[in-house]
Amino acid sequence: MADTTKKKADKEPLFVVSKRAEMKFGKSLLVRVIAIAAALLVCGVLTLILTKNNPLTIFRTIVNGAVGNETRILETAYQTSILLIISVAVTPAFKMKFWNIGAEGQVIAGGLSTAVMMYYVGGTFAESFGNPLPAWAHTLLILIMTLTALLSGALWGVIPALFKSKWKTNETLFTLMMNYVAIQITEAVRVTINKGGSGKVDSSILVHGWFPKLFGKEYLLDIIIVLIITAIIYVYLKYSKHGYEISVVGESENTARYVGINVQKVIIRTMALSGAICGLAGLLIVGGASHSLDKNMAGGRGFTAIMVSWLSKFNPVVMIFSSLFLVFLQRGAKEVASAPGIGLNESFSEILTGILLFFIIGCEFFINYKVTFRKHTKEVTA
Repeated sequence: MADTTKKKADKEPLFVVSKRAEMKFGKSLLVRVIAIAAALLVCGVLTLILTKNNPLTIFRTIVNGAVGNETRILETAYQTSILLIISVAVTPAFKMKFWNIGAEGQVIAGGLSTAVMMYYVGGTFAESFGNPLPAWAHTLLILIMTLTALLSGALWGVIPALFKSKWKTNETLFTLMMNYVAIQITEAVRVTINKGGSGKVDSSILVHGWFPKLFGKEYLLDIIIVLIITAIIYVYLKYSKHGYEISVVGESENTARYVGINVQKVIIRTMALSGAICGLAGLLIVGGASHSLDKNMAGGRGFTAIMVSWLSKFNPVVMIFSSLFLVFLQRGAKEVASAPGIGLNESFSEILTGILLFFIIGCEFFINYKVTFRKHTKEVTA
């Protein structure tokens, strides 16, 4: 009997991982701060060992690259706003447990329709009303661009939602494949407009429909639009009936049907919303900033937005800070690679960014789960 008990004790694991009750905000914030501090320490030691550079110089360069002057602050704010709006866009779908990996394609679809309207409708307006366009014609063109961007993004989201709700297709693969369809259509249109020229249609061709500057500042209108959309989606998810239905469907489709929710309608409606906001992001990129068309306009943000949304626990307000942090690191890393006297390439700066992200993502495990170590007692035999 003693031998059996001893063998059973020997087979017990050293530690047990269990789901943690929701951690208080203050405590979870402290865990994240500790994780960032530990990541900075590791980055500093690694920098000192491998490059012999002063870690403080590297960190100072990162800060300077992101917010070193007014222009950099505005550029960082703009890049943050674009990542934020895409993160906000994918959140309703993810909260519904619809794994929308197609934000990249939905952004491209919105940007493509924006560029087409700028080129064809803007060109027609210029022929009819003169160049530059009168104020009313310019405003009307922007409204047309906005409407088509919203519709095209929504369409790119509704197609996989329709197949998922009717025929139970795999939404992850479907939305992922839609990205490549959008890329190839964009390439075809780009060649048509640009007559086979360079890899993108630039601002010398898309000369109509540019967003106006606010207070003489570029990108400011884009940033304000994104903040308004973020606030609307926060209220929509937290306080509206639609937001409640999204949560119920995400918890259990069977429960949602039992309480009278039309699951198919909710899936299609939510993906239409998600795609439309991504389309709006495409509008802001093409009409509000780059004034160009190319297949890489989304710049991988559609995939980064997934991480932002999950790290923020689907809270649009928290996404503001998550997006800012990631953009801050990315822009600072580029400055490290180009700053004179440091002698590091962009690959090393990306390693530092990766270490920071690893610690930030890793700390989420300890926020959501607790690790309990077992106490082994030695058996005493008489």
